[in-house]
Amino acid sequence: MRIQNTKRLGTSWTNAEIEAVWRKGVVVPGYNPAVYRHDACNAWIERTQHGRETKYGWEIDHIMPVSQGGSDDLSNLQPLNWANNRHKADHWPYWSCAVQAQ
Repeated sequence: MRIQNTKRLGTSWTNAEIEAVWRKGVVVPGYNPAVYRHDACNAWIERTQHGRETKYGWEIDHIMPVSQGGSDDLSNLQPLNWANNRHKADHWPYWSCAVQAQ
C-alpha cells in the first residue's frame, strides 16, 4: 500500500514538483498567491503547510487515483487540502469535498 502524498511508486515529491502543483491552486484576490490559495473544493491551503495535517495543510492529489491507473504527470495532479484528499480517496470521478472555504 502506497503512503499518502507520495508518487505512484511511493517516492517523495521533489521541491520543483511541489511548486508546480502549488501553482495549480486557485489564486484568491487580495491574498499573496505565494502564501495562500484555494484547492478544488475552495478550501484554504498554505504553501508552507504541504504534507501537514493542519488547518491549511495540503497534499498532492492524483486527480485520477493511482489505483485506477492515474499517473504522476502534472496534468493529473492538483493541490488538495489534506482532509479533502483523504475524503476523496479513490472515489474519482464521483467524490465530494470534506472541507470548503471558511
